[in-house]
Amino acid sequence: MKHANKNWLPRYRGLKWVKADLPTSVRPWTEGKGQSLRQRRARHRDNCERLGKLIDQHGWRWPTRPVCFITDIHADTDALIDSLVASGGFRKTGPKDADFRLAKAAKKTRYIIGGDCFDKGPGNLRLLRMLRRLIKHGMNLRLLAGNHDIRVMLGMRSVGEYRTARNEHFFVRLGPKAIPLMLELREQYLDKKSLKHVPSNRRCRELLYPSAQWQKQFPLIAKDVLSKANVNREIERLNKKMERLDHLCEVHELSMQQVYAATLQWQKLFLEPGGEFHWFFDRLHLLYRQGSFLFIHAGLDDHVAELIQRKGFKHPNRRFRRQLKGDDLEFYYGPLANSIRTKYRAADYPLSHKGVRLAHESGVHAIIHGHRNLYHGQRISLRRDMINFECDTTMDRGSRSKEGLKGAGAGVTLLRPREKVVLGISSDYKHAKVFDPSNPCTQESKQ
Repeated sequence: MKHANKNWLPRYRGLKWVKADLPTSVRPWTEGKGQSLRQRRARHRDNCERLGKLIDQHGWRWPTRPVCFITDIHADTDALIDSLVASGGFRKTGPKDADFRLAKAAKKTRYIIGGDCFDKGPGNLRLLRMLRRLIKHGMNLRLLAGNHDIRVMLGMRSVGEYRTARNEHFFVRLGPKAIPLMLELREQYLDKKSLKHVPSNRRCRELLYPSAQWQKQFPLIAKDVLSKANVNREIERLNKKMERLDHLCEVHELSMQQVYAATLQWQKLFLEPGGEFHWFFDRLHLLYRQGSFLFIHAGLDDHVAELIQRKGFKHPNRRFRRQLKGDDLEFYYGPLANSIRTKYRAADYPLSHKGVRLAHESGVHAIIHGHRNLYHGQRISLRRDMINFECDTTMDRGSRSKEGLKGAGAGVTLLRPREKVVLGISSDYKHAKVFDPSNPCTQESKQ
């Protein structure tokens, strides 16, 4: 491997205001073994050699400029800020969100947010305001759709005039993860005056929750989209989420009137053209390609691979945007949205050797994604001879508390075309991981 040069580390600017513990040394990526290279075969060396063969077979075309990938922020603005500092293109200058400057490196870098801006964390609206601020300051920022982002949109817009028999379960499908957003909206926008013309608690519950007939209707409505097993699983999951949602509303003293009023306020903010956050869903893309790398939230399947191979990389994004405004049921449970939620389970749309071959023919030789949360920084996995960089480092404080991770979270994956390396930086791994495709098998650091 090339010399694992400490100078490859970005310069962290404004560490005084950073809460996460960022690495100050570098090591070859594959030294992490199971923590950094997903083991599907008996020997670590075999996996490294398999990586090398795939790279030699296809070669990599690097982006024309550096790329910074940050994913699964989950409404934690502090984690985003610390990750931006870790990227080297962002200088924190004070305690407030607006206290920053973009470094020269930022102007030469493409920043990609890999999806899941919503849910779990303490401040959905604060995070979106921070992203908007970055865009206004000139950051070259691309937003990818995550399953949490789309689920929030489908759930919130299903209330009121958007509500039909095909989507009336989407609000409850948000489940407990909707509570932080409801609390934010209540705190920032609701008062006694705003509740004056809201229906009774009982009526609001009827407007938010699926009707009594839904469980009988859903198997008939969804039979062309979901298997019988998946339909039953969806109904069972929804019943559990209704119970949990009722309980948490009681715990947080959220009345159904407040929940309903908060939902209508969300629609004003996000769906109406003059709303503060109307820009967010307009800027979402399904995927983004740079060189040999495909950036996507969750993963690839045969359907999307074939779509790319036949019609190019822009077509799935155009179709995604059309479907986003169409039938919620067909979109969310269909093959295109599989790219924002797949974990390659039996219930997901498959990625076969044929799909990988089609992706290779389209020039895609590595996928960079989030969605699968990890505890020791980024990881490489191999699926059907497709190289995957898994980059969800569990950075939001809600998930970290729930899963027993210590300290503040941060994570950024950097593609460095000049050095021709991939750099994984995480607050949960003591070294920055450097992947050199010219020699992925080397395990000794020459630093």
